[in-house]
Amino acid sequence: MKHYLVTGGAGFIGSNFIQYLFEKYGDDVRVTNLDKLTYAGNLENLKEIEAKSNYKFVAGDICDAAVVDALTADVDIIVNFAAESHVDRSIGKPDDFIKTDIYGAFVLLEAARNNKIEKFIQISTDEVYGSIDKGSFKETDVLEPSSPYSASKAGADRLAFSYFKTYDLPVIISRCSNNYGPYQYPEKLIPLFVTNALDDLELPIYGDGKNVRDWIYVLDHCDAIDFLIERGADGQVYNIGGGNECMNIEITDLILETLKKPSVLKAFVKDRPGHDRRYSVETKKIQTLGWSPKYSFEDAMKFTIEWYQDNRWWWQKLKTGEYLQFYKQNYQKAL
Repeated sequence: MKHYLVTGGAGFIGSNFIQYLFEKYGDDVRVTNLDKLTYAGNLENLKEIEAKSNYKFVAGDICDAAVVDALTADVDIIVNFAAESHVDRSIGKPDDFIKTDIYGAFVLLEAARNNKIEKFIQISTDEVYGSIDKGSFKETDVLEPSSPYSASKAGADRLAFSYFKTYDLPVIISRCSNNYGPYQYPEKLIPLFVTNALDDLELPIYGDGKNVRDWIYVLDHCDAIDFLIERGADGQVYNIGGGNECMNIEITDLILETLKKPSVLKAFVKDRPGHDRRYSVETKKIQTLGWSPKYSFEDAMKFTIEWYQDNRWWWQKLKTGEYLQFYKQNYQKAL
């Protein structure tokens, strides 16, 4: 039985990954979930498994070496999702990102080295490459991050690689494109726009709305991580993508059309500083090993929109307080 330490496991992708592990392996897996429970961490994401005897939640910070080292003593695999991840917030307060994303990764890597961990998966992002007008980034391309968020992720990415080269730590680094699906905090584009549309609120579109992203359903990402744990080579970087490049305006129109909401809800707002125009990653490396996405964009988007329709109880309370203040400060200035 493998014992996983999943950091940031109460967040969007982390909680989906924990659910994925239990659905696939059942009683043949142990999971310890370490999460600081910042604004984006939500234990309600894991209500269905919280009573399992082979699941344990620990409230703690990955920057706390004592906590991390104690938890790592009998762990086989570490999957590091823990990160400050919202680009807009990194522009206003970059210090939180540097501390959690880089120093936190260092603390985990040190604990993994000291406790001879079997596998360390560093969850990076396609944003570390920066923007590309044509073609797609390969794993060997130069990193040119554009925001404090992507720079902090690039730092952790390369720090993890250095532990493989220097200490022979069995590290694998994944760089994934934009995720979407259930339990995503409603500050990110798809859940923000879906929930705003459900409440007949404006959908704030940065600039001209023609920024391009590749979208992958969160369970496909989880499946890819599990695949890399089994089949990936230590010291390697793997791009993960869904093969669904869309402009933000196209995503907006799809949401409005699906929910039968008027186009007047589209509100073009001032573009954010350093907004990358297009992200695109080549995924031949992981596909050559035998992995490919299982969910179609159309079906997964339909399910995602329906999930937010059916789970208003989950997101409505999140769109108050701190979030509402942040929203008003950042999205209410029209071009």
